Order: sequence, then C-alpha cells, then structure tokens
Amino acid sequence: MTATRLYPIGIQTFEEIIRKDLLYVDKTEYIYRMANTGKYFFLSRPRRFGKSLLASTFHSYFAGRKDLFKGLAIEKLEKEWTEYPVLHFSMASGKHMEKEQLERYLGQRLYEHEKIWGIDAPAIDTNDRLTALIKTAHHKTGKQVVVLIDEYDAPLLDVVHEDEKLPVLRNVMRNFYSPLKDCEPYLRFVFLTGITKFSQMSIFSELNNITNISMWEDYAGICGITMDELSTQMSADVDALAKKLGKTKEETLDKLREYYDGYHFTAKSPDVFNPYSLLNAMAAGQLDYYWFASGTPTYLIEMLRKFHVMPSEIGGGDADKSEFDAPTENMTSIIPLLYQSGYITIKAYDPETELYTLDIPNKEIRVGLYRCLLPNYIGTNTVKGTTTIAKMSALIRRNNMDGALEMLQDFLETVPYCQGANTEGHYQQMMYVIFSILNHFVDVEVRTPRGRVDMVLRTATHLYLFELKLNKDAATAMRQIDLKQYPKRFMQCGLPIVKVGINFDVEKHNISDWKIE
Repeated sequence: MTATRLYPIGIQTFEEIIRKDLLYVDKTEYIYRMANTGKYFFLSRPRRFGKSLLASTFHSYFAGRKDLFKGLAIEKLEKEWTEYPVLHFSMASGKHMEKEQLERYLGQRLYEHEKIWGIDAPAIDTNDRLTALIKTAHHKTGKQVVVLIDEYDAPLLDVVHEDEKLPVLRNVMRNFYSPLKDCEPYLRFVFLTGITKFSQMSIFSELNNITNISMWEDYAGICGITMDELSTQMSADVDALAKKLGKTKEETLDKLREYYDGYHFTAKSPDVFNPYSLLNAMAAGQLDYYWFASGTPTYLIEMLRKFHVMPSEIGGGDADKSEFDAPTENMTSIIPLLYQSGYITIKAYDPETELYTLDIPNKEIRVGLYRCLLPNYIGTNTVKGTTTIAKMSALIRRNNMDGALEMLQDFLETVPYCQGANTEGHYQQMMYVIFSILNHFVDVEVRTPRGRVDMVLRTATHLYLFELKLNKDAATAMRQIDLKQYPKRFMQCGLPIVKVGINFDVEKHNISDWKIE
C-alpha cells in the first residue's frame, strides 16, 4: 500500500474506482455466484451501504470488462467474459416528486437508453417503452439483456407516511417495472436494490420468481465491510488510522467496532461495518458520525410520530421475522422501517422460538438518532442543548451527578414550552434521550421484584437508579426507592449503586429539586 491510500468517498462507479486505483474491497465472488445461480434478484440494505457500487460492479461484469477485474476473485472464476447489453437505471434522484414529475423523470431515464439503441419514436407509456427497449437491445445484439435497477424504491420512501400519495406514486412505479416479468425470455439477469420492500409493486406481487437475498446467510456480507475484510484487505489502513489517532492497532479496532460495527442481516452473520462511515474515518483520520450527518431521516421521524414510538422503545426487543421484514405499506409497527433503514439490526437469534433480538447497532446510530429526537424535548435550541449534554457527560464521568443535574436545570430554564411537557413520561423520555447521547447504557421502567425503576444509568464506574416525580418533591422520590428496595435488584452488578430522586415542576417545565445518596 502507498503511504497515502486514496478512498472512494462519494464514488459509486466500479470502473472509476479501479481506474483511479482507489480502495476496493473485493465483493466479486458474490457477483459470480449470483450471476450463475439465478436470473431475478432483490437486495435490501440501508442507504450508503454499497448497493450502488454493487450494481455498478454487475454492470462492468456483464459488459464483459475483464480488464477491470485483474487481481480480483472473479478473475479466476469467470472463463468466458461474455458481453451482454446492459440497461442500468438509478432511481436515487426520483425523490420529492408529484405523479407528473415522476412520470417525466422515468421518461428521461428511458430516453437516455433509447438514444443508445436508436429508438427514435418511443411509445407513450413507460411500461411500453421499457418493453421496446429490452426487445430492441436483444434484437440488435442477439443476446439476452441485463437489467439493473438501483434504489428502486427511492421515489416512494419520502411518502411512506402519506396514505393518499403513496398509492398514486406506487402505481406509477408499478407500471414502469411491470415488463420485467413479461420480458423474461429476453432477459439474462435482473437485479434490484432498495431499502425496503413494497409488496404491492409489480416486481413482488407479479414477479413471483424474484429471489430476495436480503436475509440469506450466503450473502450476509455482500454489502458493507466485514471484520474479516477489515483485518485482511484493510489491515494497513487500520495501522495508518491508529497512528493518526495515537492508539494501538487493537485500541483502534475497538473504537471502530464501537462506532461503526454491529450490523447483522441474517441469523448467522459476520459482523458488518457501515462502509460509508468506515471509509470516511480512514480518509479523515478521525472518528465521527459520518453516516448520520450525510442525511436527515425526515421520513423516519415522521413515522415515529405516526406510530407514537417513544425513544426508549427503539430497539432492545424480540421479533418474529415477519414483523421486521414486513412490506412497508403493510406495517403495523415501526420495526420494519427501523430495521430496513439500518437504525436497528439483528443482535441475536433463538432457533427454538425462531425469534430475533433487534437493537441499535452501534454508537454512531444511537447518538445520531437521539440527537435527531432531542428537539422534541428541549425545543429548537439544539446547539446549546448538545453543548450542555457534552458538559454533563464530562461531569458524570467524574461521578459528579449533582453538577450534571444543576447544569441541566440551568439549561431547561432557557427552553420554551414543549408539547406534552406536563407528564412524567415526557421527562422520563427526555432524560433517556440525553443519557443515550452521553453514550452510557440507559434503560427505563426496569422491573424489580417490588416494582419498576423509572430509569437505570450505568457508567464505567457507577450504577445510578433514578426515580422521577411530578409536582411532589425529591424526598418522595427517594422514599419510593427505599420503600421498594430497588437497589437489591442490582447488588450483583459489581458497581457502586447511587440513588437519585428527581422532582419536576410542571408549571416551570423544569427540575425543582433532587436528592442523591
């Protein structure tokens, strides 16, 4: 490796990465396996997880570009390198559109290919135009056609919470995709990527032979970077980052795991790192919340509101596969969207009950997600809010909970009234969001033999038990902790236990007093 490795930040075209000698983590064995075991495939993965690069790699492979694959796994596997006509569509820019705009957008995508194949007088409807395009490419080359559709669901994601708009746009897309079944004799390979699965689209309701490999063990590492790939193909990159961070290689790996690892897409899956964040960290020489900073999940926040999901309810539960792999338009909970979008992931699987444990994958997602939810509890002044939280974190690390609560009290004096700020639950969720951003383990409504602790916070040095009251006093909260003997439940935790009683004043929307023992 050269002294300054170049990373493909923002580059999703396989040919460009190879030509510029940028880092490419070899996924070509998957390419060969899929190309030679079936015809129709669908893969769901979160945004910026390498789906577009995978589609581009398929494009180069089916275009017969053997010169681009020197030294990669597929070079030894493929013997023929047949060149096929490739129709490659990306729907990534088809967002925030009305019906007529989306139809024009699809028409433009078709026109780009029609120019190449000499179609001067296209039909009117998009399904007829795609059919003609496939048949023309087949007729002119004498070979079956490859169709690659990247981010097939992008035009629909922003309207998943809009009951009127979703069916209209879904029908537009359904019409566009419908030829993929009827043109089967003319097709060599069809590959679609996306974030979620819309069952009422033609590709899923009519194209019943499409293979959804999203949860297949054999393809668990097809997108993202596995621990094995990081420690082999990127070993020198970890060394370089460790040097910049002033840490050992093992310490650096631990930090990378904490921030970006933890994704699993099957019951038996290797650890998968978020590739976008990992490569950005390597390029910048520092750890940060790159994936979350690259896009605000507005549709997710809207859906959390629609399903009345509290911050503490995100992750940490068990689910049957049908619950979190459900089609988006049939959701009865937020779980499918959280999972498919990458905000929760598989953490364990019990073969006896066939239940999956789902939770937030890593620090980047936990901190980024709760920062997005923070304005619901502290108003719009999030800059001062996050600054306050950072200072609170430093105080808590020094076991100064008294100073941290005093700082929070001072900050809440500046916060305007938030809707719902007259319930104990509001303040419980506010404290949960704040402590989650602090990157400590935090849980609410923790059961004990005599009742439930409002909130438990575990730091590296102490375990804090919180009891929250509304319009009473801290002494009342502390008496409840003692009366219910909450500390007994946690005696085996190995950490000193600190009891914290807090009272909130509804009129002032602030902490009135607290006691710490």
